[in-house]
Amino acid sequence: MRVIGLMSGTSYDAIDAAAADLTLDGDRLLLSPLGLITRGYDETLRTALGAALPPAATTLADVCRLDTRIGQAFAAAAAEADRELCDGRAELVASHGQTVYHWVEDGQAHGTLQIGQPAWIAERTGLPVVSDFRPRDIAAGGQGAPLVSIVDRMWLRGRPGSPAALNLGGIANITAPDGTAFDTGPANALIDAAVRELTRGRLTYDPEGEMAARGTVDEGLLAKLLGEPYYARSAPKTTGKELFHLPYLRAALAGHEALAPQDVVATLTRLTARTVADAVRTVGACEVIASGGGTRNPTLMAFLRAELGDGIPVRTSDELGLPSAAKEAYAFAVLGFLTAHGLPGTVPQSTGARHASVLGSITPGRAGVQVPAPAGAGPTRLVVDGLG
Repeated sequence: MRVIGLMSGTSYDAIDAAAADLTLDGDRLLLSPLGLITRGYDETLRTALGAALPPAATTLADVCRLDTRIGQAFAAAAAEADRELCDGRAELVASHGQTVYHWVEDGQAHGTLQIGQPAWIAERTGLPVVSDFRPRDIAAGGQGAPLVSIVDRMWLRGRPGSPAALNLGGIANITAPDGTAFDTGPANALIDAAVRELTRGRLTYDPEGEMAARGTVDEGLLAKLLGEPYYARSAPKTTGKELFHLPYLRAALAGHEALAPQDVVATLTRLTARTVADAVRTVGACEVIASGGGTRNPTLMAFLRAELGDGIPVRTSDELGLPSAAKEAYAFAVLGFLTAHGLPGTVPQSTGARHASVLGSITPGRAGVQVPAPAGAGPTRLVVDGLG
C-alpha cells in the first residue's frame, strides 16, 4: 500500500509529507521510503496559530478558522506529495494534524485536540484519510503519546544491546529498550521561544546552534530550570507547550535579566541535553538513535554527546536508513497503514493504556473506503528498504 504520512509538530513551523510503500511480509512490515516534501505554514497562518496556542485565550470561531485553514494546508501538501513522490498512485493519507491542546491533569491525560480538518485532504486528493490518532489511546486510559513508540519498537527490534529511540522536536520523547516511552521535556520549544523573544522576531530558531555555540551556560539559571517538577515524574508521562511556553520562560528568566542572549540560549540548549541524557540513563540505554529537527542543531547534539559520554553513543536515524527529518511523518504513515488493516497502533506499556487500540478515524475518499481484511496479529518488525 502506498501511503502518505502528514506531520506538523509542536514547533508548528511546517508540514512534512512523507510517502512510502508499505508491505506486510509475515511478521515484518517492509517500508520503502519514497521521499519527503516540507512546506512551511504561510506567515499569516503561523501567526494566527501561535496566537491561539496555550496559554493564550482563543475562541471557537478562531478554532474553526484554524481547523479549516490548516486542513487546506495539509491537503495541499498531500496533493503535492501524491503528484511528486507517488506518481499520482497513493492509496491512503495518514494525517497527524496540528496539536493545539493536550489536556493533562495530575499526570493523567484526559483529552487532546489535533486540528486540520481531514475532509479537505480527502476532497483535494480523492483519497481516504486516517486522522485523529491520539484520542482512542486516551479513552483507553493512555497518555495518547508518544505514538511513534510502536514504530520505534518494531524498527529497533533485534538491534544489538539496548538501543533507545529519541525524537527532538519541539518536545523531546524517548522510547526505551523495554518499550517504556515518554516525553522527557522540551527539545526545541524553549530554545525557539527564547530566540524569537531575544531577537524580537528577527529569528525564530537558532540556525546551526550558532547562538548557543557563542554563549556560556549559566549554572544558576540551569539549576533553576532543572527544578521543574515534570522531570522527576515517573513514566508514562506527556507534556507540551501547555507547560513549556513563552510565559514559562519569562518567569524562569526573572532575576537573570543581565544574561546575554547567547548565554540564555546556551543554557536552554544544555537543559534539553541534560534532561534527555538523564532520561537515557534512567532507562538503561546502551545507545541513542536520534531524529527530528534537533538533530540539525550541532550544538545541541554536541551537548547531548558530552552529557552521555563515550559509553552511550548518539547516532541519527539516517545511519539506519530512516531519514531523520522525515521519521515522524513516516511513523504516521505506518500508523495509518495499521489502522487501514484493522491492526492496533499502540503499545500499552508505552502509553499507559489498559490495552492496545486500533487508532484514528477514517474519512472516505471519492471511491469510499475499501478497508483490507484484518491482517492477523500484525507485524513485530519494521524493515526499512531492505535494512534491519
